[in-house]
Amino acid sequence: MENSKRATVYFSADIHKALRLRAAASDRSVSDMVNDAVRAALAEDAIDLESFATRRAEKNVSFESFVNGLKRRGQI
Repeated sequence: MENSKRATVYFSADIHKALRLRAAASDRSVSDMVNDAVRAALAEDAIDLESFATRRAEKNVSFESFVNGLKRRGQI
């Protein structure tokens, strides 16, 4: 791993065992698996942030006013 940094992460015993078993079965290191999982989570965050930026100009509507609008229009 290029430019890797060391960190101490504590897992519950069951999670750690599952990680070790999965790593052995897939011929990968626990570190590689954790890096991939964190990378995937960060990618999802980036997608969410992009969506938030796109929708920033949208008008905010409270749940109460939305439901009242449905009722007013005879939809509920």
